[in-house]
Amino acid sequence: MEMLANDKPKLGGSGTVVSPAASNRQVLGAVTASCMGWALDLFDLFILLFVAPVIGKLFFPSEHAMLSLAAVYASFAVTLLMRPLGSAIFGSYADRHGRKGAMVVAVTGVGLSTAAFGLLPTVGQIGLFAPALFILLRLVQGVFVGGVVASTHTIGTESVPPSWRGAVSGLVGGGGAGIGALLASITYMAMTALFPGDAFENWGWRCMFFAGIVSSVLGLVIFNSLEESPLWKQLQAAKAASGQAKPQTHPLRTLFSREYRGVLLVNILLTVGGGSAYYLTSGYLPTFLKVVVKASPGEAAATLMLSSVGVIVASVAAGHLSTMIGRKRAFLLIGAVSVVLMPLLYQWMPAAPTAVLRGVYAAALSMLGCAGFAPILIFLNERFPTSIRASGTGLSWNIGFAIGGMMPTLASLAARTPADLPVVLGIFVAVVTLIYLAGAAIVPETLGRLAEK
Repeated sequence: MEMLANDKPKLGGSGTVVSPAASNRQVLGAVTASCMGWALDLFDLFILLFVAPVIGKLFFPSEHAMLSLAAVYASFAVTLLMRPLGSAIFGSYADRHGRKGAMVVAVTGVGLSTAAFGLLPTVGQIGLFAPALFILLRLVQGVFVGGVVASTHTIGTESVPPSWRGAVSGLVGGGGAGIGALLASITYMAMTALFPGDAFENWGWRCMFFAGIVSSVLGLVIFNSLEESPLWKQLQAAKAASGQAKPQTHPLRTLFSREYRGVLLVNILLTVGGGSAYYLTSGYLPTFLKVVVKASPGEAAATLMLSSVGVIVASVAAGHLSTMIGRKRAFLLIGAVSVVLMPLLYQWMPAAPTAVLRGVYAAALSMLGCAGFAPILIFLNERFPTSIRASGTGLSWNIGFAIGGMMPTLASLAARTPADLPVVLGIFVAVVTLIYLAGAAIVPETLGRLAEK
């Protein structure tokens, strides 16, 4: 049941709230806002991945290159650990007061905190205070990132017709990640051209972070005319019609009640597998191209842009596949293909004789990594009623992805040298995909259940 932006809900004959269908303009606005909110969020995060080797030298210097790199990824994992807190704060707000307000504050916060990284002094300037400030800012950013996840997905999937919810899930989650990575790739290409060689280590990486302010400005422009989620407005109208002005219980209290605790735990098993695969493929690819493939900045940027475009296509296709054959079957099919191909692609990429073939392998790897989690957002949305959907989906997603975000750090530590990374990453992606398949085998089918509660 969906409603027009300017229409008021009406009472049906039985006293239930009946809402007309959402207008095309409202649907387009909601999908665009959700996708761009996710993309701008991932744009800010991908900036760190692109400059990880430089950040390692400037903030976490070590004689062992892999230890320095592991420290950067550890700082990335610290942000992920704060994401569940952000989901709890912004998700509960979105469930009680609406998706739009939570989205605006969260996306703006991510952009501002990202830009602040460009102002940080390095170890060479203030010593050990530099990594401490870096970690502190990562903690702050993590809270806002968790808020983005808790608010952007619901307003999109709750606004579109059932037949397009899977595709929108893929577009928002995987497609948004692809768009964000594409924007970051373009920024990286521009900055390496403007600041070649040693100049990039002086000012180029700072300007990469300064670009994060763009996301705050774009977020405010995009979200200014956004309509609230039809299903959330319908819930509020039903409460008003029944004389219930406020929710009886806090969304988080309901979520951790006996009724939903088990649902949350099973969801996390699936998101751990999907999140780990994502961070070990798209998340690790910029570093893999630099330290293993030894790709030039131009080749790396072109490869990452090609991969980003592939991710958008694969994510939308995987999301729509889940509508055609069911969420559970889509998870099982994608997982079965990924557990075989992803380890092989990591072995093939360094040995590829041409840049074009390396690009094809990299794109295929990224596409598989994102296809696995593309239908997860709509699946999680369908697992919870509207009253706790933002909180439930946000926490399920962010707890799983927080655990998954530790995998690049563990992989970097497990590899004694960069030459060991292809084998190590192949083993890691195989194991986490088996976890993903285990979760897919346990979860129930949820197709078509978004508006049941």
